[in-house]
Amino acid sequence: MSQAALPASPDAASALSAARRVVVKIGSSLLIDAATRQPTHDWLAAVASDLAALKAEGREVIVVSSGSIALGRGRLPGLGARLEDKQAAASVGQSLLMAAWSEALAPHGLIAGQVLLTRDDTERRRRWLNARATIQALLTHGVIPIVNENDTVATEEIRYGDNDRLAARTAQLARADLLILLSDVDGLYTADPRRDPNAAHLPLIETLSPDILAMGGGANAEAGVGTGGMATKLAAAQIARSAGCATIIASGQTLSPLSAIRDGARATLIAAPDGPMAAYKQWIAGSLSPAGTLTLDAGAVTALKAGKSLLPAGVTGVSGGFEKGDCVRLIDPDGRSVGVGLAAYAADEAARLRGRRSEEIETLLGYRGASVLIHRDDMVLDDR
Repeated sequence: MSQAALPASPDAASALSAARRVVVKIGSSLLIDAATRQPTHDWLAAVASDLAALKAEGREVIVVSSGSIALGRGRLPGLGARLEDKQAAASVGQSLLMAAWSEALAPHGLIAGQVLLTRDDTERRRRWLNARATIQALLTHGVIPIVNENDTVATEEIRYGDNDRLAARTAQLARADLLILLSDVDGLYTADPRRDPNAAHLPLIETLSPDILAMGGGANAEAGVGTGGMATKLAAAQIARSAGCATIIASGQTLSPLSAIRDGARATLIAAPDGPMAAYKQWIAGSLSPAGTLTLDAGAVTALKAGKSLLPAGVTGVSGGFEKGDCVRLIDPDGRSVGVGLAAYAADEAARLRGRRSEEIETLLGYRGASVLIHRDDMVLDDR
């Protein structure tokens, strides 16, 4: 995926036009009618048209959609508020939510693919790599991933609690360059506009300062079936921004909210200083301690410096007890550091693959995994 760059004087419309991979978060209060506990089919159909238009322009789209618990409660109205009751509602509602999305996307020839995540899936590197690979495979095949929290199994300790944060983590792992949080207001104001007629709209935020974050405190708590508010959206924007992903907070209370953004509707753009790939590389280089070492032959070192991935054939030695997704140090035949990267295989598997051709991986391991030991996107080379 090529990285998009924001224009010199960005606003929400130009940011959406420049984006190549977009995550759109849709809350329950937009998707589900609070009175009937049924999907808002006309609105959903209009959003599906928006998504199809983005796809037709060559953009990749991921949807983070709330609604499973609300839909499940519509079918099981006697459920209480205990965790197991929420999980039961989610179990019933997840299929209903996917049915609604599949029905809305079908007229455009688009397929919806369900992705259920818990917080562990985006905070533990092995699960993070697996989730990223699944989403990438869906995008490669033209599928629109529909991401939701896996409420049927998540305990309170591994829950996100709101889908704004889940959307930000999804944007982070997918290396999206734009996150769109659809809300019940058209962006961030200096105060709650429903209570303060002098509240000023903020179209562009370049830095999430403490003063800016304080503006979200308690304001804009969405009514009806939702759980989010402006504070959670700003927290999500912080997560996305740290991953080089810009955020748009916009109103979803129109039939075609993404088209409205493109047409210049009022919204708030929270800019990101670097693109997603640069931020990801900085995270690998600065935030992780190597758990092992791979020794490379001279040919592999040359290939890496030319922008290639690390193949098993170029590895002459494996040390350390690292797992899949752990950071490992790369060294040349003379023991000098070449860089670091995230291992696609655990140490014992990497040792079996050492010096072998990629075509032999399935025979050697008994399953068909990645064709490389470290992908070039998961690697940072030393400057020398």
